Amino acid sequence: MSSTKLVVFDMAGTTVRDRGDVATAFITALAELGVPKPSTADVNEVMGFRKIDAIRILLDKYGAPEGADIDQLIENIHQRFTELMIGFYQNDKDLQPLPYAENLFRELHEKAVKVALNTGFTRPVTEAILSRLNWKNNPLIDMVICSDEVPEGRPEPYMIQAIMQQLGISSSREVVKVGDTEVDVQEGRNANCGLVISVTTGAATREQLQQFHPDHIIDSLEELPSLI
Repeated sequence: MSSTKLVVFDMAGTTVRDRGDVATAFITALAELGVPKPSTADVNEVMGFRKIDAIRILLDKYGAPEGADIDQLIENIHQRFTELMIGFYQNDKDLQPLPYAENLFRELHEKAVKVALNTGFTRPVTEAILSRLNWKNNPLIDMVICSDEVPEGRPEPYMIQAIMQQLGISSSREVVKVGDTEVDVQEGRNANCGLVISVTTGAATREQLQQFHPDHIIDSLEELPSLI
């Protein structure tokens, strides 16, 4: 796809190492507020969604404490999840980009391809990641957008569309979407991206990703240049 002008990457699990820490924060926040402890598998299924939407999905499955104000409960769980994630990203000594991510950003720029990050996190959590990785105002990253900055998160295409508008990309066929979850694939399809690529470095296995029908599945970001 030599006409690629923009690659949109997910963050946790795609360009930022995630060893299950996001799932742990979800499970902890839900349990602290009286929700039955969800399985890690069920939590992994909602990775990639806007986090407040993911919490609602899990509550629909596991139920809420009797008499709870659901909207307030979701807000409280989301607030606690956000606190846990900010604390983690500010203090985790092992936080780092996934292998080859920064080299890939540089390589794409050398080919005049723009690089953007999008995420199901809110801006406060994202800022904690960007600060720790020295990705804030990094010349290799043209734009970062968060799920709380658009009308709806994934699988809706609003984040990709906002990136395109900001960076002056007129055709979605010139956009490649890269992510590690089902909703990353759905987001790329809904945005009509020219290529939708899944990576096995995050929440889903290759076997699971095959069920979502991305155009390609890769085990490392190092494989991406040969596809575009």
